[in-house]
Amino acid sequence: MTSEITGAEAAVRMLQAHGVRHVFGLCGDTSLPFYDALARLDHGITHVLTRDERSAAYMADAYARVTGRPGVCEGPSGGGATYILPGVVEANESSIALLSITSDVPVTARGRYALTELDQRALYRPLTKWNAVADHVGQIPHLFRTAFRAMTTGRPGAAHIGLPYDLQKQSLSAADIWAEPRHGTFPAFRPGPDPDLVEAAAEVILAARQPAFVCGGGAIISGACADLRALAELLDAPVASTVSGHGVLPDDHPLAIGVVGANGGTDETREALAAADTVIFVGCRAGSTTTEHGTVPRRDVPIVHIDIDPMVVAANYRIEAGIVGDARLCLGALLRAVETRLEGRKRDCGAAARLAGLKAAKRTRFEVLARSDEAPIRPERVLAALAAALPRDAIVVADPGTPCPYFSGHYPFDVAGRRFITNRAHGALGFALPASIGAQVGDPNAKVVAAMGDGSFGFAVGEFETVVRLGLPILFVVFSNASFGWIKASQKDGYGERYFGVDFSRTDHARIAAAYGLKTWTVADPAELDAVVRAAALHDGPALIDVIAQPLEQSAVPVSKWMG
Repeated sequence: MTSEITGAEAAVRMLQAHGVRHVFGLCGDTSLPFYDALARLDHGITHVLTRDERSAAYMADAYARVTGRPGVCEGPSGGGATYILPGVVEANESSIALLSITSDVPVTARGRYALTELDQRALYRPLTKWNAVADHVGQIPHLFRTAFRAMTTGRPGAAHIGLPYDLQKQSLSAADIWAEPRHGTFPAFRPGPDPDLVEAAAEVILAARQPAFVCGGGAIISGACADLRALAELLDAPVASTVSGHGVLPDDHPLAIGVVGANGGTDETREALAAADTVIFVGCRAGSTTTEHGTVPRRDVPIVHIDIDPMVVAANYRIEAGIVGDARLCLGALLRAVETRLEGRKRDCGAAARLAGLKAAKRTRFEVLARSDEAPIRPERVLAALAAALPRDAIVVADPGTPCPYFSGHYPFDVAGRRFITNRAHGALGFALPASIGAQVGDPNAKVVAAMGDGSFGFAVGEFETVVRLGLPILFVVFSNASFGWIKASQKDGYGERYFGVDFSRTDHARIAAAYGLKTWTVADPAELDAVVRAAALHDGPALIDVIAQPLEQSAVPVSKWMG
């Protein structure tokens, strides 16, 4: 006789079959059967209880970025299904494999004004790559297989499954529980490039005297760092990155330009990219921030565009050549085509020497500010202290306000790969604290640092309880300037310094974090900063430094264009 299991048990078994090891979430009435299945079954999955569904999605996002496995978050119907949305759309737009599971009102209660009823299909449709709500218990295994296939193949993205309460308690055949194991990591079933397009791209690139690369997060997701480095060294071509692509080449590599664009770019990185007579975009959309609204590179510069999404290639720039496919496979094929044409010779375009001067000038300007004894403390001084105290392979998770442009522009990420995580797609505040939890759970041996403004602190402060409960040795750094600094800087730049709705009272972040159980410091004197950062970095538990920091609108932050 065929054994049967409940819909909730099927959901857990399908996660297990796809190799899921962690689920981040928050309980609710309609989730009770799912939670009971997690409690009863032997499945090897750790459930991380969060204090907010929004945090659960951010944790799952960062977890996926550091592990290469789909992040899984869950929440109940009604408020849970709506609170979790910011993290779902962030992951989807950032090409991160994330599964959001929401429980729902019973199928039999639809249209009867049940408490927490909403149209989850319609809600998630525009925010995910794939989305479904079960109508029959027998659909559940198939929906999970489809969700993992959608998340991990092609351009990775977010998926959503809605599980009605009554279906979780109904039965189906256990024989339906199976999974394709390759869908347990991403990217899966990588699409390869058209050989003719590879040859065409090689011709365009070799016709250039000074080609340069601009690499986005897609290059890191695909694991293309080694092939990119080999190709760049063969061509003697500088490599720039978007914010999400930071780390595709170590910052200390002679051909690394660093982050370019309106958020993190500087005069020197802008000049380095402007010198290119051909630009190769890899795994990025060439959007407004990266290209400073289509001005760098110029419109008359020949472009080669490589991306897994065919809708991205040639969307914003006219191209001389384009390749659609997985970035690692595309760059590997391009490397072989270029090697064949060069017959084993390496080009020497003088790129490293040109970049050395520009990078030295950028570093000198930074170090002048990083040594400043001004108070409030300059963010540059905080970054210098962190760089001196942290291991080279530390993971930095940054909120999009004050921290993102500073870490993008000036922090030395000298180890290739995903060492910098920020939410660049939608830029919601309150990301760094919960995302750092996901990163630490995903890579328990890493030193994880979460950098945030005091505005972001207020969004996510409740997750300090999660940090302490799990005993995670994360270092939190708060840039305390008592304002929503990015908006205030925009009001200064474009609205005649008419500040409105951006200032709030200063919070004693250290006392709040200490009440949750963290080891804390408050620093207002620049002379005390280095010693505090060293002590906090060495602390073997969760720690927080509250830095009384220079307001963003008064700083030298590397942002070339505010909202005017």
